[in-house]
Amino acid sequence: MLLKRFIGAAVMLAIYAAHTMANGVTKEELARAAVSDDAEASRTAIAELRGMGQKGLDAIIAVHSLDIERFSATGDKSGNWQRLASAIDSVAMQKDAYASGLYWYTDLEEAKNVADDRNRPILSLRLLGNLNEEYSCANSRLFRSILYANKELAAYLRENYVLHWRSVRPAPRITIDFGDGRKIERTITGNSIHYVLDEHGMIIDALPGLYGPNAFLIYLKQAAAVNRSIDGHPAADRHRALLRYRKLSFDKIKERRNNALKLAEISLKETGGGTDALSAAPIAATKMAVVDEISLLRVYDNFARFEPQIDLSDWQKVSAIYIKENGLDAASKAFIRRQNRNSGRTEGELAGLFEKLGRFISLDTTRNDFLYRTQIYSLLNRSEVRDLEQFNDRVYGEIFMTPSSDRWLGLYSTDVYTALDGNGVVQ
Repeated sequence: MLLKRFIGAAVMLAIYAAHTMANGVTKEELARAAVSDDAEASRTAIAELRGMGQKGLDAIIAVHSLDIERFSATGDKSGNWQRLASAIDSVAMQKDAYASGLYWYTDLEEAKNVADDRNRPILSLRLLGNLNEEYSCANSRLFRSILYANKELAAYLRENYVLHWRSVRPAPRITIDFGDGRKIERTITGNSIHYVLDEHGMIIDALPGLYGPNAFLIYLKQAAAVNRSIDGHPAADRHRALLRYRKLSFDKIKERRNNALKLAEISLKETGGGTDALSAAPIAATKMAVVDEISLLRVYDNFARFEPQIDLSDWQKVSAIYIKENGLDAASKAFIRRQNRNSGRTEGELAGLFEKLGRFISLDTTRNDFLYRTQIYSLLNRSEVRDLEQFNDRVYGEIFMTPSSDRWLGLYSTDVYTALDGNGVVQ
């Protein structure tokens, strides 16, 4: 395995060196050409840099570091900034990549090959819309500002993961026209999920929705450690090890949940319905393995039965205890300030925004851990997942309640009368 990775890395370096020498163009020259007035020269340079992976992104960021520093300090988009930002985003395939420096693959097979060569796990994002566009779903926009712009988290991802994203469907956009020239444009919130995969594409863990940077980093480190421990073992052994890991992770969530409920003086009221823990045991396994895993998974309960019994104010009480630190670092705050440079917000209003955002992050982290992540564990442990895309369809359909079969995301129903021609639908 190690020899294979060494040979693979050597071959990739040799191909890159030969390509550069044959064309007689350095990375630095390509980085400058990427922001050229000549559209064709710019497209060609961007494609070349994109093909170099993280090294190409590093090159364009390094060559234009002074412009990036100026924009980061002032938020001033004048001059060449828009062209530079667009070029960086095209190389990285992530909007606002100047702030993260992260390179994303959009072909999972390519990401798996790179992960195998570098002995790293894959962080594979599923989202509505595209990560390199402004109007991707709300969750993914928050990822860019709260997670990927976080200095410590971005550095960890660069050195320890191979990054990949895939769009589940376009992100629906709505425009509110006030009739006096003012408009508000938004995307409808659509859920996103980060999968941690090994180099074969096997799911190690899943982090649904938004998490605070601190919690996100902890879970990424845990998953990376698991990936190292199962590397090189037969598939059946890897599968059993992952079942045990998820059981331990589940236990920690449950313990923290119960402690938070106790401190918040909130009772857990379950309806008695829903899927029992026992059904989470793997189906495709030997008899001995089934007995073993049933004992491991017996403690599973269905957190979804908990949700209807708790109102928003109680969720806020629990989240304040469950997540004590939302983890917004200076880089993320600076990013958000730049986004709000022309909003007219005062310092006091920005302070209020950060406080409210912190509470929102804590609430989302808590709910995602309590409700969605545990349900995903249950789905993962019912059978060995062999197809990531089919599993992701189940997550969106059964857990996020936005199945691909619903073209309208629940926003349109044939039995609702709107008093509009065509019921308000414009094809």
